[in-house]
Amino acid sequence: QVQLVESGGGLVQAGASLRLSCVFSGRGRAFSSYTMGWFRQTPGKGREVVAAISGTRGLLYYDDSVKGRFTISRDNDKNTAYLQMNSLKPEDTAVYYCAATWRVGPRRAGVGDYDYWGQGTQVTVSS
Repeated sequence: QVQLVESGGGLVQAGASLRLSCVFSGRGRAFSSYTMGWFRQTPGKGREVVAAISGTRGLLYYDDSVKGRFTISRDNDKNTAYLQMNSLKPEDTAVYYCAATWRVGPRRAGVGDYDYWGQGTQVTVSS
């Protein structure tokens, strides 16, 4: 069984930065074999992918709304994925989730392709 635990959310002002972390644990496949994704969800809306990264090849995906502001990365030695969020805007306010899939790469993976999810961390950006 795989577990994902996010941290790093909080309340910040517009223009500030936050770094989210997602720690992976579990048996079976190594962390490096998983595509990792970051999603966000606001009340009344479905989860939308923010960014994703492949296991070892460095393939990346970003939603247009965060390109140039957010950076996804991972440290396979620490079994951790990160989302560095800069120049935050009020519209970035959401619950952020990390997710893992071993079946699909970052540029093709949608919400339904991910096998494991974290519990979410709240990010609130005030204007």
